[in-house]
Amino acid sequence: MSSTTLSPSTAGTRVAVDGLTHTYPGRRGPVTAIQNVSLALQDGEFCAVIGPSGCGKTTLLHILAGLLRPTSGVVRMPDRANGAPAAALVFQGVSTFPWYTVLQNVEYGLRLLGVETSERRARALWQIDRVGLTRFRDAFPSQLSEGMRQRVSIARALAVDPDVLLMDEPFANLDEQNRLLLQDELLQLWQASRKTVLFVTHSLDEALRLADRVLVMTAGPGRIKAEVSVPFPRPRDFRAIRREPGYGELSARLWDELRDEVLQASGQ
Repeated sequence: MSSTTLSPSTAGTRVAVDGLTHTYPGRRGPVTAIQNVSLALQDGEFCAVIGPSGCGKTTLLHILAGLLRPTSGVVRMPDRANGAPAAALVFQGVSTFPWYTVLQNVEYGLRLLGVETSERRARALWQIDRVGLTRFRDAFPSQLSEGMRQRVSIARALAVDPDVLLMDEPFANLDEQNRLLLQDELLQLWQASRKTVLFVTHSLDEALRLADRVLVMTAGPGRIKAEVSVPFPRPRDFRAIRREPGYGELSARLWDELRDEVLQASGQ
């Protein structure tokens, strides 16, 4: 029996997940993507999720975003009185609409919510300015770099003012330099808004730089194997965090938790 419940959660807890399982039908029989996943995200927390390919990380995000109904288990988030979504998802790769301008892309969710035109425009322009794309508000995605398109996706998600921002490897397709720049920008946006963030990544460095806490998932069916707190002070400059005495040790600990799961997922 599946259940996704949007209801008040424990004080200070923005997301509470209990016993979440999702099974997909398949020609050779059902495939369980995640199994008995339970977790809690605190208000304003930045939490990263790492795990081998195919462990159900994206499935978990899609359930939290309301795009999938779980086979079993419960998701609890506080109710939103204004009808706005409790969670917004930034997809991996290109998710902008190529036939819309930057402004129209960022307005999209607000238009679906029925926000009046002048307010919709003002909120979209504010988010576009926050991600540094004001000069490109009338440009189409084909005229933008990959990094700029991801800025549009982030602005579109933030424009609907969600309680929870879900991010599915948003910087995976970027080169290292642009990845670092967008990490900086994301941290600045998060520190200004203090949205609760659940961020999926394959990069141990990215997880340690961005997150307050890192969840490690097993090979499929995905379960929460471990959680590791990240103690480094904020704000987190890339160079400074690499010089932290415990950085190498913490990265090695994450890899120790993850290595066997990666080998299992790859059939070794």
